[in-house]
Amino acid sequence: MEPGFGAKVVKEITGVSRMQLQHWDRTGVVRPSKKMGAGKGSRREYSFKDLVQLKVAKRLREEGISLQKIRKTLEFLRKNFPDVKAPLDELRFLTNGVDIFVLTGDPQVILDALKGQFVFSFALGELIDGLKGSIKNLEAPRHEKVFVGRRPFTALLTPDLEDGGYTVSCEEIPAAISQGESIQEALDNLIDAIGLCLEAEVELRSSRVQAQ
Repeated sequence: MEPGFGAKVVKEITGVSRMQLQHWDRTGVVRPSKKMGAGKGSRREYSFKDLVQLKVAKRLREEGISLQKIRKTLEFLRKNFPDVKAPLDELRFLTNGVDIFVLTGDPQVILDALKGQFVFSFALGELIDGLKGSIKNLEAPRHEKVFVGRRPFTALLTPDLEDGGYTVSCEEIPAAISQGESIQEALDNLIDAIGLCLEAEVELRSSRVQAQ
């Protein structure tokens, strides 16, 4: 089953701000296909195809295309090409920073429209590969060394793709588990958890000695 990506992770992977995500959802530029938001503050979940569309829309904005032009283009494509469910994912776009062009099976049409103009274009395959690489890097657990007193411990950080942030555990003390919004916060919380586990271990040994 394809994973769903929460807003925090989508923001980190695509570079699209939370405000843009909400506005583009509300105006129909790119809506989350895994789970729609039910109102302000509600959770949205995006598919990988949604990430591609967000990235394409962001690139068009970076090239000077207004959001109004992007919306008009999408409205036209959805109306005239009903088989294309996700235009920003399924089609290839060209832009000169003012207009948007779509490559079709008849290249002559494009050549006539762009005669004498410099055209910016980008390969969707390269963009998709970049997104996959970002997700793979984000998914990969990472090991960090932490110290409680002078004693070293190995922390295993695992990103939370749905809600953002990190879950962290201690390899030497499996009972020591915590989480945090950032890597540093997760590590700091784990150090506290390890300290509590060590204190509990000392108390347990002490109670056993007294029992003997």
